[in-house]
Amino acid sequence: MGWREPFAEGTGWLSMSDVQAYIGDGLQRFTDEIFEFLQIPSVSAKSDHDADTRRTAEWLHARLVDAGLEAEVIDTPGHPIVLGEWRGAGEGAPTVLVYGHYDVQPAEPVELWHSPPFSPEFREGRLYARGSADDKGQLYLHVKAAEAHLKAGDGLPVNLIILAEGEEEVGSPNLVPFLEENCDRLACDAIVISDSAMFAPGLPCLLFSLRGLAYCEIHVDGPSSDLHSGSYGGPVVNPAMALSQILASLFDDDGRIDIDGFYDDVLDWDDETRDSIRNLPFDEEEFATSIGTTLAGAEKAYSVNERLWTRPACDVNGILSGYTGEGAKTVLPANAMAKVSFRLVADQNPQRVFDLMRAHVAKVAPEGVTVRVEELHSGMPWRAQLSGKLKEAATTALIKAFGAAPVLAGEGGSIPIVCDFERVLGAPALLVGFSLPGANEHAPNEWFPQENIEKGIRALAYLYEELR
Repeated sequence: MGWREPFAEGTGWLSMSDVQAYIGDGLQRFTDEIFEFLQIPSVSAKSDHDADTRRTAEWLHARLVDAGLEAEVIDTPGHPIVLGEWRGAGEGAPTVLVYGHYDVQPAEPVELWHSPPFSPEFREGRLYARGSADDKGQLYLHVKAAEAHLKAGDGLPVNLIILAEGEEEVGSPNLVPFLEENCDRLACDAIVISDSAMFAPGLPCLLFSLRGLAYCEIHVDGPSSDLHSGSYGGPVVNPAMALSQILASLFDDDGRIDIDGFYDDVLDWDDETRDSIRNLPFDEEEFATSIGTTLAGAEKAYSVNERLWTRPACDVNGILSGYTGEGAKTVLPANAMAKVSFRLVADQNPQRVFDLMRAHVAKVAPEGVTVRVEELHSGMPWRAQLSGKLKEAATTALIKAFGAAPVLAGEGGSIPIVCDFERVLGAPALLVGFSLPGANEHAPNEWFPQENIEKGIRALAYLYEELR
């Protein structure tokens, strides 16, 4: 494996004009196939959709074969992995591994969808369907880009592996074991993932960071049962009040996370990167208006995008205690619980954050209650290791397809598997997505920009050529 110098004109590689013409001629068929893909309700979290998830894997397998790859459906203890391979570029050519997932989030609440979630339709330049952006639609762009190379000429200029799992939306429990058991087979020079958004319409981006995650529950236990607040209120410590005290202690008056040692491992970004983030065409007031609130949270010395991409955050995701039904009930609850998530940045480690959280809660918990912190989910933060060749190839491909150079941007959310891919396979990851901000992933009315079906396929076809 390894990067090699491009072949000279006329030495046998297919013409990119033929590849791009194939994409134009086949666009309607490609779109029809995406509709078929999206119509199968591959909801990995629900056992009553297990047969649908299997059917989706088999459908994708068939399309990979049709595209010209060798492919197989590989069983795991959960949902299957679909693996497609094309090795025709030879041992001297670089190998590119494309990762995506064919499972989707549940569609509920279905009543909030303006069209059935598994009946794709175009409206005002958008493709609405569950999975259109996350990640069926974007994964399928890679399949069609590969097909264009394989059908329109002499083959792909790189060796290609397409790995699609069916468990991303439930934490990918079987993917890392698969990577570790098949690391030789999956050895590659670059990992390409399209499961993210462009910065804005017409303005593509390359991701340079993803925040990690440390998700936990805080449980506060008091009396052996709920009590009458009149008969016991005062001398008995109220678990709901104790939980509120603990949650309030997580922040100082400036919005910084007030846990001893929390920022010790936070890697500062250089001034050049910070300046480039601040100079992006981003309207903070418009962003705030779009979500119906003000942007007064966290570390105000940093811009909004810096806070989202390069700084850690802590959020209370849910609180449960006492009586919450209609009317009044004078109860002193026996228990209280809160779900708390930390978004982490390089070089923070989720396990260390859990440990710091436990120590903090033990320090601030009031007398009269018992408190425990339970770990629920975690993921490492990621910072890009883009090589010159990888970044240059992606930049050139996106310019050709979109007519605009990509900006460098981060993502406030988490894709924990990115770190696992880099760790196991020892190759850099390139995250280049074609969705748009506000595409409602994980929410009703998920959508994907219609024009980016064609532009995304063209960009990826160019990318494969530029990576040779």
